[in-house]
Amino acid sequence: MSCPRVLRLLCGGLPRLGWELARPARGSASAPGAADFNSFVARTNTCGELRSAHVGQEVTLYGWIQYQRHGLFLVLRDFQGLTQIILPQDEAHSHVRKLLSNAPVESVVRVTGIVSSRPPGQENPKMPTGDIEVKVETAEILNSCKKLPFEIKDFIKKSEALRMQYRYLDLRSFQLQYNLRLRSQIVMRMREYLCNLHGFVDVETPTLFKRTPGGAKEFLVPSREAGKFYSLPQSPQQFKQLLMVGGVDRYFQVARCYRDEGSRPDRQPEFTQIDIEMSFVDQAGIQRLIEGLLQYSWPQERGAVTTPFPSMTYEEALAGYGTDKPDTRFGMKIVDISDILRRSDVQFVQNALSYPRGTVKAICIPQGVRYLKNKDLESLKESAKSQFNQEVMDMICRPDGSLKSLLTKLLGKEQQSELMRALNVQVDDVVLLAAGEHKRVCSALGSLRLESADLLEAAGMMLRDPTAFHFLWVVDFPLFLPKEENPAELESAHHPFTAPHPADTNLLYSDPTKVRSQHYDLVLNGNEIGGGSIRIHNAEQQRFVLEKVLKEDSEVLSHLLEALEFGAPPHGGIALGLDRLISLIVGAPSIRDVIAFPKSFRGRDLMGNAPDYVTPEELEPYHIQVSWPVAETEAKKN
Repeated sequence: MSCPRVLRLLCGGLPRLGWELARPARGSASAPGAADFNSFVARTNTCGELRSAHVGQEVTLYGWIQYQRHGLFLVLRDFQGLTQIILPQDEAHSHVRKLLSNAPVESVVRVTGIVSSRPPGQENPKMPTGDIEVKVETAEILNSCKKLPFEIKDFIKKSEALRMQYRYLDLRSFQLQYNLRLRSQIVMRMREYLCNLHGFVDVETPTLFKRTPGGAKEFLVPSREAGKFYSLPQSPQQFKQLLMVGGVDRYFQVARCYRDEGSRPDRQPEFTQIDIEMSFVDQAGIQRLIEGLLQYSWPQERGAVTTPFPSMTYEEALAGYGTDKPDTRFGMKIVDISDILRRSDVQFVQNALSYPRGTVKAICIPQGVRYLKNKDLESLKESAKSQFNQEVMDMICRPDGSLKSLLTKLLGKEQQSELMRALNVQVDDVVLLAAGEHKRVCSALGSLRLESADLLEAAGMMLRDPTAFHFLWVVDFPLFLPKEENPAELESAHHPFTAPHPADTNLLYSDPTKVRSQHYDLVLNGNEIGGGSIRIHNAEQQRFVLEKVLKEDSEVLSHLLEALEFGAPPHGGIALGLDRLISLIVGAPSIRDVIAFPKSFRGRDLMGNAPDYVTPEELEPYHIQVSWPVAETEAKKN
């Protein structure tokens, strides 16, 4: 007896994992070199491994009841897959049939029975175990399941809050099982590459430390010394540099990191990064290491990783894509048309070009007339206005090849032709044009480029290949940027330990705003998945950056500054965001889908209700008193 057709998708089991992992192929009993999932436990096999080669064998399976049908059969599920279990219909085994028929879905059971071939024509090719079924002889209900808050099926929609509240149930889904196991395997391959092949040392660094100047806001942890607090490190940055001073030479860690960034979409207050530091290395050496690391650990079913990765400067990325993390899977690049329109009499163009960094740029949306509605174009222009205070004008290419726009009335035919050639405009294309300060114009058009791509794909155009992985190095960032709240002051573009570009070292002391850094980011499909730099290893230069440029109290970093005076080697490193990397590999919509127990959008643990209140008695050893707002005080009383 086989699963009905409606169950074919349900019975598909786990997606195939990469390398020599997961489960045997259809028809074979085992795969060479496969992990032994049945060692040390009572089962003989998992629910995902039985094949035609097992026919006639007595097996014992443990798992959850995924589906039942009329007392005839059930589908048993574990972490590896699904097996169809045939219930006995004879009177001698009626107690077994009754036991399993009455067991609620998601109850945990043990079944022992004989593996049989499915009747001809009833095989399920979409199910890895679809050639066989197990005719049960004995069974035991290990734990009955009460009514579920939602069904444990990938195609059943659940609210994000409900998934977070019952995360232990959500983890039973095949997709989350796949995500977590793939993550584990990639990390293991990374360890092999770094430690076994290239001599890196896996070192654990402290979680309780002290505040780091600059960068993201850190969580504070009270101590029993009055007025003194630890900080949870946003990264092991200082420790890995100190390890280089200590002569460790090559350091690696799967590091837990913490950032108190409040409510930010698709961010987590605690996250994981692959943290790396090396002595006597330059930027090219770090890049080659990471390219090799990703190539070695990449899942086979996602296609080969081609190295070396392409590279572009920060200025090139901003000018061509309007962002420092370009998605290079599709075109629609920003084009500078300043020279074409410089000879025009268009007033707003001339006003923009009269400023030192004034520019006129545009993007061409392919087939925008066909795929975008008027309200979409208005929404794009409103987005540029609200987010970047940037006006945008649209132009449409008519069927006769002419341009329709308020602007074209002010341009000659030759200028219109030049414009169309520069932007490669075709019939039904839409052009979005912006004039103003260079960075603002680029940022606005870069944002519209991505919004337009989303709209085009939502309307049915295939623009970005979901199976493609486009890596890109972005280099030559500015060392410092003006602070948003006070542009007269500077902050580190990366962090205060980043070394200046060798060619710009003299500018550090005369005009730090013009200094490029030895900072490099790794981008994948428009997402930053890693960032690193060559570090300052000279105490005097590090003190100058902290005190004179960033106006920070260097006393907070006195331990690091002193360490740099004791023969610190030149060193550099990088950190890869593991959560983001895995989410892109598996195509998850959120990094929460690749973390076992993530926090909610607001940084709360909805399952354990954390953070939570503590009593005044518990706070007393830490010399802390909570000052409650009036509304919260009344709420607590009630």
